[in-house]
Amino acid sequence: MGNGVNTVTMQEVANGSIETRIASYLLTDYLERLGVDVIFGLCGHTVIAFLDALSKSRIRFISTRHEQVAAHATDGYARASGKPGVLLTHLGPGLTNAATGVANAALDSIPMVVIAGDVPSHYFGRHPHQEINLHLDADQFEVYRPFCKRIYRVDRPQDLPRIMERAFHLSQTGRPGPVLVDVPMDIFSADLPIDAFQKLPAPVARPAMDPSSVMRIVEALADAKRPIIYAGGGVLSSGATRELAALAEALEIPVAHTLMGKGCMHEDHPLLLGMTGFWGTPIANEMCRKADLILAVGTRLAEASSSSWDPRFTFSIPPARLMHIDIDPAEIGRNFPTEFGAVADAKLALGSLASAAIGRRPRTRGDVRTEISLGRHEFAGNWAHQRDSNQFPLRPERILAELRKAVPEDGFIVTDVGWNKNGVGQQFPITVPGTFITPSGLATMGFGPAAVLGVKMAQPARAAVALIGDGAFGSNPSVVATAMEANLPVVWVVMDNSAFGTIAGLEKMHYGTSFGCLFERNGQTYTVDYAAIARACGAHGISVKAAGELAPALAEALASDLPTVIQVPMENAPTPTPGHWNINDIYRMGS
Repeated sequence: MGNGVNTVTMQEVANGSIETRIASYLLTDYLERLGVDVIFGLCGHTVIAFLDALSKSRIRFISTRHEQVAAHATDGYARASGKPGVLLTHLGPGLTNAATGVANAALDSIPMVVIAGDVPSHYFGRHPHQEINLHLDADQFEVYRPFCKRIYRVDRPQDLPRIMERAFHLSQTGRPGPVLVDVPMDIFSADLPIDAFQKLPAPVARPAMDPSSVMRIVEALADAKRPIIYAGGGVLSSGATRELAALAEALEIPVAHTLMGKGCMHEDHPLLLGMTGFWGTPIANEMCRKADLILAVGTRLAEASSSSWDPRFTFSIPPARLMHIDIDPAEIGRNFPTEFGAVADAKLALGSLASAAIGRRPRTRGDVRTEISLGRHEFAGNWAHQRDSNQFPLRPERILAELRKAVPEDGFIVTDVGWNKNGVGQQFPITVPGTFITPSGLATMGFGPAAVLGVKMAQPARAAVALIGDGAFGSNPSVVATAMEANLPVVWVVMDNSAFGTIAGLEKMHYGTSFGCLFERNGQTYTVDYAAIARACGAHGISVKAAGELAPALAEALASDLPTVIQVPMENAPTPTPGHWNINDIYRMGS
């Protein structure tokens, strides 16, 4: 066999003693067997052999104009479909361009398999075109080491089947996340036995809690004076929302949630407190701070949701006791002293707890439902008058109100970072689990405009709206062209304040200026006509000129079979911050 590949298997191939086929075609067939129906990515000379095989496959390839867009779209697809997303990228700059999107998926525990082309294996270390080799020959796969669950380089053609099986297995088991498979381009074109891809990832039973652990937690919750259940993204990813509600109702326990946990209970559930932390709600922060027992499920108790772990604001642990259930043992005890930890799947754990709690009489704790209702209504009253305000540029609360009325309950709201993420987490009703898609751990600007493509690809019959700032949309408006080519009628609502608004407000508060955060030309506000850019791509573009125009614009966009950009001038009003963020204690003004 050419390309410097000589093994026993390859010798048998050369002798004609076994039937063979090109590896890229066998790989494509294997991906079909695994249920892969779409791959997002970008071309490059190292992957065109694989693209050739994909062109003859039922798998759809969606080509984007930037690898970060492809990575975020893959992420969005995985979240909305419940299956691992598959990303294809070229070597070197292709792989590094995609790195931010893959890292975002990693920090949010999203299953993803990244297939990357590489230089020919027989050129390792000679610095061929686009090779990264400053510290190790053919070193590009090491770029992904800090955030991938596993990185593989396929050094021999016969290793490709085993590595692909492992990649799909690891991306989904335990705490989900991305896995990189780095494939030298000659291996895509190598011959392999036609039965090389035999093994499929084995079904794996999710870990459950043992009966003694279940009873320990249930007894503690029932006996506590002021217990709280704290739900994270793991509750949603495991499909545990019904089990969560059943446990809360059985023992009359308030439920608070993280940003990723939004949607864990129906928005009007009388035991739902809302989101905690810096951009949370006062009643959620207050009741968590006063709790004597907290059961955290599927969360890493991260900084933003925990008010920088400052005991004055959200969690006071100790004296509060913490019991923590998570699929990842590394998270238990990481940020707070933990009385009892259980490594378990959230759905199985909550289901067992709910079953054990039924019929058990909890300690009398007063009328928590009334306390929750009063607290939530008091906070919502602070912006109630803004939800129907006719001011122009619009108030962000008016934008959220019109969006909630226009988008069906099972429609997807995909946010970016800034007011859209924080405001939706705090103020926007989510009634169908899994319909709120947001970047949390890495909080990547540029996620929303691209992730909505993957969401729509996964759920074509449901509405998919990206709520994003002009800073995020301006970073890569090529998403419109991609949506046109892929026939994905998504909607982008651009909240346009001609600024990186959240940071502009933060800088203004501490330093009296918004230097470096505003979009200006010659000292005057500079605004890009994104609706016109959409029309230039052949898509639909709507510029809102008055508050009353937003509702009909949304209705028109959701009924259209074209991608639509709705540009909405917005006041740069800060999101309320009932919690705490330690960065505000660090800033100092100099002279």
